[in-house]
Amino acid sequence: MDQIQLVGEEDPVLERYFKGHKAAIASLDFSPNGKQLATASWDTFLMLWNFKPHARAYRYVGHKDVVTSVQFSPHGNLLASASRDRTVRLWIPDKRGKFSEFKAHTAPVRSVDFSADGQFLATASEDKSIKVWSMYRQRFLYSLYRHTHWVRCAKFSPDGRLIVSCSEDKTIKIWDTTNKQCVNNFSDSVGFANFVDFNPSGTCIASAGSDQTVKVWDVRVNKLLQHYQVHSGGVNCISFHPSGNYLITASSDGTLKILDLLEGRLIYTLQGHTGPVFTVSFSKGGELFASGGADTQVLLWKTNFDELPSKGLNKRNLKRLHFDSPPHLLDIYPRTPHPHEEKVETVEINPKLEVIDLQISTPPVVDILSFDSTTTTETSGRTLPDKGEEACGYFLNPSLLSPECSPTTTKKKTEDMSDLPCESQRSIPHAVTDALEHIMEQLNVLTQISPQGLWRHLTDCEKEPCENLESSYDLLKENHVKNHLVSFSNIVLCVTFPVFIRHLFSLKAIALFTSCQI
Repeated sequence: MDQIQLVGEEDPVLERYFKGHKAAIASLDFSPNGKQLATASWDTFLMLWNFKPHARAYRYVGHKDVVTSVQFSPHGNLLASASRDRTVRLWIPDKRGKFSEFKAHTAPVRSVDFSADGQFLATASEDKSIKVWSMYRQRFLYSLYRHTHWVRCAKFSPDGRLIVSCSEDKTIKIWDTTNKQCVNNFSDSVGFANFVDFNPSGTCIASAGSDQTVKVWDVRVNKLLQHYQVHSGGVNCISFHPSGNYLITASSDGTLKILDLLEGRLIYTLQGHTGPVFTVSFSKGGELFASGGADTQVLLWKTNFDELPSKGLNKRNLKRLHFDSPPHLLDIYPRTPHPHEEKVETVEINPKLEVIDLQISTPPVVDILSFDSTTTTETSGRTLPDKGEEACGYFLNPSLLSPECSPTTTKKKTEDMSDLPCESQRSIPHAVTDALEHIMEQLNVLTQISPQGLWRHLTDCEKEPCENLESSYDLLKENHVKNHLVSFSNIVLCVTFPVFIRHLFSLKAIALFTSCQI
């Protein structure tokens, strides 16, 4: 029987569950203000969760395949998503669901990442390329080609001068954004990296390996600083704490691990998910972190361990190193794989053992149906919104906006529309929905009937519905009804579906429907 350890005040605590997705969670990200969480899922949807009590969640509908990555812009005014449908979308994170679509990749897109100033977006794809886009001009800038297999992830350095990428060709490459050249290359003979990212200072990168390892490299001297072997399954994602002192990992073994980079050891093992964990991320302030995986749940955790006073932290580290300055990654020893399994200092936390006061959030979900907006391709250049769309403040860096398009103005307009019904609530008439559902039910029945039985059933029907059909068509033609789709659904509803099929077989009904411009 496993030994149960008591969780202290400085240990991570699971605060809330979020339920709403119908398939695995592939990616998540906190808003810059820490009040919202965006998640991307295999169910093809994005969801936006609000941490306020009883707040509604928003589901963004538009991608046609698995959504692989999601990220807020640094100012929080945009939400970027990547999908296996080969597109990248920029969403407005509100109830209207406006978006701008980028089409340039020729294969599924695996990741999106904003530069720290919000002016650029990097996308990585299974077409073996990384593409960089201008957010101000809304256009494609350039591609980076050197990988020989699918690119899993691409991230900007904090200063924006470098991009790190990892690929299934078992390499990690560092790119210079000025000359668009590969300036460094780390290779591995065992496995490939699923995820890679810079630490907050930009001096190191960490990789999540398919070979169950986590590695930390110094990009200044091209050295492997740390090599952790703490998981029993592939590592899918990592996230640096904003202080740079901690690294959290998510693995297919169903656990999260928290590593103390200053001491070079594993300090926490977190259990809470059922099945593989695919994504994890700290909030921008580090006080929270969230995780998601194959169990379709989003877990929100309170960090706690980062609240140790800095003096106490430095005092603890001075026992291990010299007294000249606080330790940093170049001072970490040993630099070989760490066997952590038998470390008694490691704390294992299983929130399923104590969930008395846990908040399980299944908020009401509002579907946001996307509609056509600006589309940018690799060769299209600049695409501007229509004058009547009032979109000037949406897809641009707020620091570059004119006064009438400032974030304050945009925020005020959003608040003014908070009481209006969302686009999805008035986009599809109920009559159309009911008609389509009725047609699908009848089709399911008809597929079970033989052709002879179908014809016999149709010829036994009465002739009156045909007269209703003709008179309804005459009324439609005479009054010039504007909403043809709704009118047609009413015609379909006025006759039984088998009779409708029968008259499709007749030349007269065929003439009717071919002459009706719907």
